[in-house]
Amino acid sequence: MNRALLPLAALLLGACVALAALSAARAGLYDVARLARAVPARTAIMLEREAAAARAGRSWRMRHTWVPYDRISPLLRRAVLTAEDDAFYQHGGLDWSELRAAARRDLEERRVVRGGSTITQQLAKNLFLGDGRTVTRKLTEVFLALRMERTLSKRRIFELYLNLIEWGDGVFGAEAAARRYFGVSAADLSPRQALLLAAVIINPHRYSVLDPPRRIERRVRMIASRMRRRGALDRAQYDQALGLPPPAPPDSGATAGDSLGAPLSPPATP
Repeated sequence: MNRALLPLAALLLGACVALAALSAARAGLYDVARLARAVPARTAIMLEREAAAARAGRSWRMRHTWVPYDRISPLLRRAVLTAEDDAFYQHGGLDWSELRAAARRDLEERRVVRGGSTITQQLAKNLFLGDGRTVTRKLTEVFLALRMERTLSKRRIFELYLNLIEWGDGVFGAEAAARRYFGVSAADLSPRQALLLAAVIINPHRYSVLDPPRRIERRVRMIASRMRRRGALDRAQYDQALGLPPPAPPDSGATAGDSLGAPLSPPATP
């Protein structure tokens, strides 16, 4: 390295260390341990959406019903993992390969454009930090995700996520989404309904569950294919998830009379 650049490099390194220390300190202000036994009445994202509606002068109604983990469709749980964080049960809160890809993209764009977020990071953002896109907020999210993974079980993190994630304007959590869009409980979602809900998480304000555009249909096919390969969907469920019609019943090639052993025409007169 050119010696003239050493002071600049040292300055940048010091700034990065200071920024990380500040973000870690901010992350330590939130009561993560309380989440093991309690659920906040309002998350940061909920408050942001409510405030935005008030500023725009429009009415805003929040739909949210907490349900236990076991009352959320296993198909929806698996579909969300497949769509949002395939390595959830293997990582410690951060997916380093995704973070590296996100960092490269952000550096190229000179702004935060790609999240690279795990389910734990998304939960930290939704609960505490809101939707801002700054380097400090992203670093705070990272430290909060690490704290959550040390403090809470994977099941509890996923239960919180499924109950608090945004699924449309004013719609939060799997139960509210299932009832709002399909008129059923989160436990009774069909394969098609479960995968549609998982597919629109990328942007539930832009993409409609009830009128899915081509991008969402492609995501449904991707999720369904992965789940099928892993044995999480049988053939009938896979076809249902893609919105395919059920197979026609087999054609026996015979009439009811054949099945009873009766002749197709009366016997000839002797």
